[in-house]
Amino acid sequence: MTWPAWTRPVTEGITERDGVRLAYAVHGSGPANLVLLPTWSIIHSQFWKAQVPYLARRFRVITFDGRGSGGSDRPAGAAAYENAAYSADTLAVMDAAGADRAVLVGLSSGAMWAMQVAAEHPERAAGLVLIGAPYAGWQPNAHRDVSVWADPPEGQPQGWSLYNRHVWLGDGYDEFVEFFFGQMFPEPHSTKQREDCARWAHEISPQTLVDATAGRLGVDGAAFVDMSTLIDAVRCPALVIHGSADLVRPLDNGRRIAEDLAAELVVVEGGGHGPMTRDPVLVNREIDRFAGRVLADRLPRTPRTWARALRRRPRVLYLSSPIGLGHARRDLAIAEQLRIRRPDVEIDWLAQDPVTRLLESAGESVHAASRWLASESAHFEAECGEHDLNAFEAIRRMDAILVNNFMVLADVLRDEHVDLVVADEAWETDYFLHENPELKLSAYAWLSDFVGWLPMPAGGAPEAWLTADYNAEMIEHRARYPGLRDRSIFVGNPQDVVAESFGADLPRIDEWTRSEFSFSGYIGAGEPPGEEARAAIRRRLRLRADERLCVVAVGGTGVGHDLLRRVADAVPVVRRHHEELRFLVVTGPRIDPGCLPRRRGMTVRGYVPDLPAVLAAADLAVVQGGLSTCMELTAARVPYLYVPLRNHFEQQVHVPHRLANYAAGQRLDYDDLSDPDRLSAALDAVIGAPTAYRPVETDGAARAAGLLAELV
Repeated sequence: MTWPAWTRPVTEGITERDGVRLAYAVHGSGPANLVLLPTWSIIHSQFWKAQVPYLARRFRVITFDGRGSGGSDRPAGAAAYENAAYSADTLAVMDAAGADRAVLVGLSSGAMWAMQVAAEHPERAAGLVLIGAPYAGWQPNAHRDVSVWADPPEGQPQGWSLYNRHVWLGDGYDEFVEFFFGQMFPEPHSTKQREDCARWAHEISPQTLVDATAGRLGVDGAAFVDMSTLIDAVRCPALVIHGSADLVRPLDNGRRIAEDLAAELVVVEGGGHGPMTRDPVLVNREIDRFAGRVLADRLPRTPRTWARALRRRPRVLYLSSPIGLGHARRDLAIAEQLRIRRPDVEIDWLAQDPVTRLLESAGESVHAASRWLASESAHFEAECGEHDLNAFEAIRRMDAILVNNFMVLADVLRDEHVDLVVADEAWETDYFLHENPELKLSAYAWLSDFVGWLPMPAGGAPEAWLTADYNAEMIEHRARYPGLRDRSIFVGNPQDVVAESFGADLPRIDEWTRSEFSFSGYIGAGEPPGEEARAAIRRRLRLRADERLCVVAVGGTGVGHDLLRRVADAVPVVRRHHEELRFLVVTGPRIDPGCLPRRRGMTVRGYVPDLPAVLAAADLAVVQGGLSTCMELTAARVPYLYVPLRNHFEQQVHVPHRLANYAAGQRLDYDDLSDPDRLSAALDAVIGAPTAYRPVETDGAARAAGLLAELV
């Protein structure tokens, strides 16, 4: 199975056993091994995506696609999928990966295959983590009778009667998949987990699933395995994790296995059959704790330092969203004001590129754990089309990245003293702290400049339902744990919040936000430069007195390259009408300046650290629809055109609403740029035109710092 670039394995390989090729991967290079086993062939090894990056920081983690799934072969016939085949495959992969001994981790059927390895080859299994394991039989609990699966169903199948090979080979496979994963994830707000598994289920054929299931059940010529003999033969330590609301393998299965193995039992109250994806923080920490204890003789011992309480300086850990650099600039402004109020405060930043470039140039302290963060910017860049980014779906598909990045924070809070965590749109922090409130170990402040996921018209009713579901979960989090955030700061004013609904039967966004947040007013990068400073910037750019400057910028990610190219293509046409116009195209830190054509009268620059000041020195600008850049131009009273990304709910709805409050900017659609004459005409309308923007407040950073200083 191909893993995403941000969690690329150390080794990927193929090993062959009895003519069946098995795709495996090794993540990390720790001194002790974990093997994350496959499960039923309906899904492949990507179901461990929330565990692998975290565990690979400490262990050598081995994953493989079980026969019948992912990148492994799909042999025909039930005999090829006997339970003994999977346990033998596990040993073959361990041999190929050079793992003499390991903690074996398995979900459902994979838990039984792990027990089979431990029973028959005790020298290879240091311990077992058994998640949602079966006890009484290989069938789901509702179908103990093999004939229910094997025989043609009576009447119209529904519910568990869809668990039937004739249904799968007929026209009922899709209906079964939808039903089964609804049973696997009965927890509310589990849409992403169900979607992932349904997508994976359609990467194999129904016939392969029939063969794999027949082999597991011991029918159609496949050998049957008596699970009770496996359990009796296991001698290594074990951890059993089981959901109390597991509809596939009820909790009694886990209780009985834990009793027979004298194992530790962790019950996930209200949890279903897939806690590794639905409650990944808990599962990650439990696997780490158990494996660390079992494999202690193979793990290095790290010295720790503990400072007496009165010797500790007040310490802030600041998390700044990497989706654009506007967050980092405003966070630096807040940090400066916070230090004025608390000169003794120590601020460390948990951040990633491109934020780290800005922080390092400002002399800030970037925490060493930042190296473990997965790149959110790279993910967004991979998700975008031509000036098109469905930001809501991009964040949904960033789920494994968010788990990883929260686990980095959780480890820092566990190992170090921190007095205050400030999270500026660090979505993983807010979500997983509400899901795991016991992990809040310090004061916590949340900052955001918008509230509410909103559907785009192209997404239709399905996206409207999904955004409402995500909003509902957030509202439920806040209602259940109103004190978890010590401060909720909206970066703006009450009128900047959109007067929209969170969704059907949910509150209005503006009314709810007023009750939940304090308002700092807008926070920019600082006071716009005065006339003398503006003149110095223009001299630095070698502008003549009779020249006008148009800055073209798209923020800190690589999403805006299409907009830059279209503007570059229009430059010759525009300059035929305005020969005095010079273009400065700023690609930002993540777009190669060399990807743009060269044009007379156009200069291309990469990362410009003082971009807000350069924008303020311009005569006009063309920018993407990001809030920070637009508000910097508004504060400097520079005429500008902004071109929101298509299907980006924040740039399409939240930002235009705020800019309308300031009577600022002129909006263009990306399609308007397909004709250079249209861009020329739009620029004609703003060049030299007076601006009547409403003034942008300049005390936002001080107000936000005042709210934070009370928590340190």
